[in-house]
Amino acid sequence: MGYLADIARASNTWRAPSCIALPASAAHVSTILQALVPNNVTFAIRSGGHSPNEGFSNIKSPGVLIAMDKLNQVAFDAASGLLTVGPGARWGAVFAALDPHKVTVVGGRVTTVGVGGLLLGSGLSYLSDLYGLACDNVIEYEVVLAGGCIVKANNNRNPDLFWALKGGTNNFGVVTKFITPTVDTIYQGWGGTLVFSIAQLASVLQAFNTYQSAPNKDLYAALNINVVPNNYILVSIIYLKPVAQPAAYAPFFAIKPGPLQQSLQFANIHQLMALFTGDTGVTRWSWYAQSFQPSSSLYARIGSLLATAPEVATISALASGTSVGTFQAITSNMILVGNKRNAGTGGNALGLQAVNQTWFTLNVNWKNAADDTVAQAAAASLHAKIKQLAIDEGVKLNYLFMNDANKAQDVLSSYGGANVNRLRMVQKMYDKAEVFQRLVPGGFKLPPPA
Repeated sequence: MGYLADIARASNTWRAPSCIALPASAAHVSTILQALVPNNVTFAIRSGGHSPNEGFSNIKSPGVLIAMDKLNQVAFDAASGLLTVGPGARWGAVFAALDPHKVTVVGGRVTTVGVGGLLLGSGLSYLSDLYGLACDNVIEYEVVLAGGCIVKANNNRNPDLFWALKGGTNNFGVVTKFITPTVDTIYQGWGGTLVFSIAQLASVLQAFNTYQSAPNKDLYAALNINVVPNNYILVSIIYLKPVAQPAAYAPFFAIKPGPLQQSLQFANIHQLMALFTGDTGVTRWSWYAQSFQPSSSLYARIGSLLATAPEVATISALASGTSVGTFQAITSNMILVGNKRNAGTGGNALGLQAVNQTWFTLNVNWKNAADDTVAQAAAASLHAKIKQLAIDEGVKLNYLFMNDANKAQDVLSSYGGANVNRLRMVQKMYDKAEVFQRLVPGGFKLPPPA
């Protein structure tokens, strides 16, 4: 399976397990768990291995890695419009299977990301403003519990487990199948990238605030802003209709002087997403997540910090050292729609406030293992400074987006006390022996009772 090549995205997560199990069915996973659990063998579960968090998708010997590569089925039923997909599939393969039918799905934004980790961590999609998070759209899970029992979780069968899997990650069982509806009203779109000089950072962030704060924001408009300090700003745009330069993006096209370069086109949205998937060739990564309410003054302060912070200079001095600050606009509609989709079981487990917000990710990468300590310390320090700015401005929110969070962050506690208590209750119902707390060291774990 090309194991070393498979894990090369984040070499700071490399481990050498005692063996690698490659199940091709839920029954195989059941057999594996029945061999590991009674013998108290630690194990890791890997979907796509996208996370740079050490130990999340790998494990040291004598632990065993359960790699879901062969659980990569992608089956679309045209009559029902439902997609059945395995955790080991990559989103690029999912989109390729849907292209002949000209439909899409509320799924990943990066084509190389694995299905399982994204859906169990919540999953932000370019369609989320209209349809909620990716996890909100899953209507059924196939799950192998710690004792090897294979169960289905949906609104009617095991509804508490169904709720917990919408953001509860690997704390309850091994998910071997997801069923989710597809979207047949969105396929062709328009978008691409705008590259601005870093000297225009203040203008770009002001445009972002205007875009985000517009009354009746166009829910078909999606974008991300990636700020590479002392270098450039990349604005990635996807409009979910085949309409060129819609009014939603006017604040960015009004910036003078305009972008250094732009690449915009009509294409299906899967092709547009592929434009944003690149390989930097740098395999050591660290990232941090945080969220806050829209604030032009906060954005200005973050921009100033990124331009002057000594941590940025420290990272830039490393071989292939780069810092990236990513601004992602989240609408209250995304949260309301997601909760409505799962109203019967209480929405998802995330505890999101139904307000417009920004999910900010600090992403740091570097080349050499010898620089790990310096790079990770600089990333942690810079993250702490940005967090303090949000606190000072009075706009910090508690929620941490799991798919972009650092292992040092207490993601599940950010869901709120009531949801954490319910997650603990579900864990006791489905994993009384706490197998997935004790024997699976990777992933974001349930916090201990206060």
